[in-house]
Amino acid sequence: MFDTLSDRLAATFKNLRGKGRLSEADIDATAREIRVALLEADVALPVVREFVAHVKERARGAEVSQALNPAQQIVKIVNEELVRILGGETRRLRFAKTAPTVIMLAGLQGAGKTTLAGKLGKWLKTQKHSPLLVACDLQRPNAVNQLSVVAERAGVAVYAPEPGNGVGDPVKVARDSIEYAREKQYDVVVVDTAGRLGIDAEMMQQAADIRDAVSPDEILFVVDAMIGQDAVTTAQAFLDGVGFDGVVLSKLDGDARGGAALSVAQVTGRQVMFASNGEKLDDFDAFHPDRMASRILGMGDMLSLIEMAEQKYDADLALKAAEKIQKGGKDFTLDDFLQQMEQVKKMGSISKLLGMLPGMGQMKEQIDSIDDRDLDRVAAIIKSMTPGERDDPKIVNGSRRARIAKGSGCTVTEVNNLIERFFEARKMMTSMARGGGFPGMPGMPGGGGARKKGKAPKQAKGKRQSGNPMKRKQEELAAAQRREERAASAFQLPGDGAADPSDFELPKGFEDYLK
Repeated sequence: MFDTLSDRLAATFKNLRGKGRLSEADIDATAREIRVALLEADVALPVVREFVAHVKERARGAEVSQALNPAQQIVKIVNEELVRILGGETRRLRFAKTAPTVIMLAGLQGAGKTTLAGKLGKWLKTQKHSPLLVACDLQRPNAVNQLSVVAERAGVAVYAPEPGNGVGDPVKVARDSIEYAREKQYDVVVVDTAGRLGIDAEMMQQAADIRDAVSPDEILFVVDAMIGQDAVTTAQAFLDGVGFDGVVLSKLDGDARGGAALSVAQVTGRQVMFASNGEKLDDFDAFHPDRMASRILGMGDMLSLIEMAEQKYDADLALKAAEKIQKGGKDFTLDDFLQQMEQVKKMGSISKLLGMLPGMGQMKEQIDSIDDRDLDRVAAIIKSMTPGERDDPKIVNGSRRARIAKGSGCTVTEVNNLIERFFEARKMMTSMARGGGFPGMPGMPGGGGARKKGKAPKQAKGKRQSGNPMKRKQEELAAAQRREERAASAFQLPGDGAADPSDFELPKGFEDYLK
């Protein structure tokens, strides 16, 4: 969603590199480029004006004029201002002192409230809570059924006493759900309310009635990040009519311009608390302004990547694989390789993971071309092998490779490539585990390209030449004659004297190859 903005900002900062001092014209040109980049990203005009004014004011200050690298200082200023308009510090959920904590979801129809209720329920479950989803959207067809299905997939409980489809009182359902949660000892209640195609009096009144009935600890307004500036207008109207405590951005993985995400917190004064960036129930997490700003500027998001690895990666499997590699790598088999690959797949798509690494913004085309189905093909090849072949791939000869290719639906070439890459990867990991660095890379530890410290080897002394020009000429002629004699003797066939070409005979058996 922020690719266009990231590209424009990267091009702007690139023009500043190499400048030891920034003039007034440089600052104005940079501010103009940033303004255009934000407007093209569909950021609200008042937010753009305030953002650019802050950047220009700080760029003219002492922190840039006295900096050793003004370009990097400008990047730092833009990063800090992005964090500010995104909300500053990460906003956490406020939990009630006495259970249950009530969270009310509100927003327009189609914003993704029902799916997000399931995602929030699953996220709360991972945070050691016991959530209950309440179906108060009794107007939209099959809304109650959808919430029940989502809750089942998320592994959380649902309270849906009414069938919906226009039947039932949502205010009564919301009120009764609190008593039900106390009886069943659920500590968090997530209330899914009905939406409309636009802000109207009926929607506002129903939301206000549910709010008064359950007295929620948090009211979260769900905003579709793909609808642009209208999201900010809707959020402001709902804030004035009913009020809310935080914003949840849905569909953040879309290809629309992400101006709403940059505008809503600044315009409404309510922070973005959560972000949904995919269709799966796991594609949901707390919104961190500093990490989002870092991604927009192409600096990656290592903290989120580490958190994902801690949640999804099996530490015991990783430890066992590391021990095998440190012992020499020979015990690291294709089974271990397959397990590690499946652990990485749990974290999400490869392109998404690579995009979170610093500096990967310059390789967007290569990252976008990565096909996650290649991992499935590799898994099929490995699973088509026998246990003995996985333990020792060296025994996989030509006939075995043909059998594996047929069993996995791949070509023999793909099987060959996998086995070769496995041996190369095992060799590299073993070298790194021993502290040798990347093998074959000049200048890197273990690469063989760096010269070891110590005294340089002495050059062998050659025969001294005479200072007399006539004598030196005779010595050079004699040396040239000796070289010619050695060259001629090197090609001379065994025997006395010069060889006669008519006496030359081919070795026995060579005549057949010349016929």
